[in-house]
Amino acid sequence: MSAPPLLDVDGLTLDFRTRAGRVKALDDISFSVQRGEILGIVGESGSGKSVSAYAVMDLLDGNAEIRGGTMHFGGADLIERDRAAVRSMRGREISMIFQSPRTALNPIRSVGRQIADVLVRHGPVPRRQAKEKAIAALRKVRIPDPERRYDAYPFELSGGMCQRVMIAMALACEPMLLIADEPTTGLDVTTQAVILDLIRDLVDNSRMAAILITHDLGLAGEYCDRVAVMHAGHVVETAPMAALLGRPAHPYSAKLVAATPSSAASIDELASIPGNLPNLLRDDLPYCRFCDRCDRRVARCDTEPTPMTAVGEDHLVRCWSPL
Repeated sequence: MSAPPLLDVDGLTLDFRTRAGRVKALDDISFSVQRGEILGIVGESGSGKSVSAYAVMDLLDGNAEIRGGTMHFGGADLIERDRAAVRSMRGREISMIFQSPRTALNPIRSVGRQIADVLVRHGPVPRRQAKEKAIAALRKVRIPDPERRYDAYPFELSGGMCQRVMIAMALACEPMLLIADEPTTGLDVTTQAVILDLIRDLVDNSRMAAILITHDLGLAGEYCDRVAVMHAGHVVETAPMAALLGRPAHPYSAKLVAATPSSAASIDELASIPGNLPNLLRDDLPYCRFCDRCDRRVARCDTEPTPMTAVGEDHLVRCWSPL
């Protein structure tokens, strides 16, 4: 019998209340991640990838409303549990790397002290020992001369170094789950590889779990074990990474794969995905939010909710006409 997932999100539905109406940001989304694996969450901007992560981290704005579904982490209910208890888990058991390290880091506090603050808050680690542990955390993410970098400010470091500091901060308390939200945004290709190789090594060696949020399916294909494909607040397909790249079942997933550059393809062979995401303020959103862009649309797409169905081992798709 397989072990239960470390994180299990099931049927999560979430709206944002605005003056213009309710933004139906997430609708019945489900995904899970096991210890020792990296789950990729991929999709276009606006598909709900980051909102899903913020829901897990309890970092949603005050106008957010969870209207259904469950989230369990290590068996604990993240929705029904006391908010103070969930906040105490954040940084200690679940950590997150944000998209922009320069804006996430405090510009007027040295990077080493910011890591030490996390250790003191969640350790608990006495302040006199926090510096030593913070330097060790910097060394773990392969920052050269960590003793000197401890006293550096974010503006004194490169983008890649700031990203490594963010990873060091996220890993300082040895969390069970690391969520990396577009962790290589704005970095050169070489630095991207260093950052993601580091995350892969940490997952393999410490048996923690990681979620890699990205719009780059090629990047996910290189580093992730499984993938959840999101479109307009829906998870439309979940599968082992190799299965999705080899035989995507949802039309949207297939178009993402076709639009992903490869060394064998010329630029003329790359496909584009026509149309735009639907307006999530609409009261008449279709059951399938991809149907207006889909060339496999059938009558049932407009009249019946689309369930997740199995098309292979650990391979689920939300579509009436899977490929």
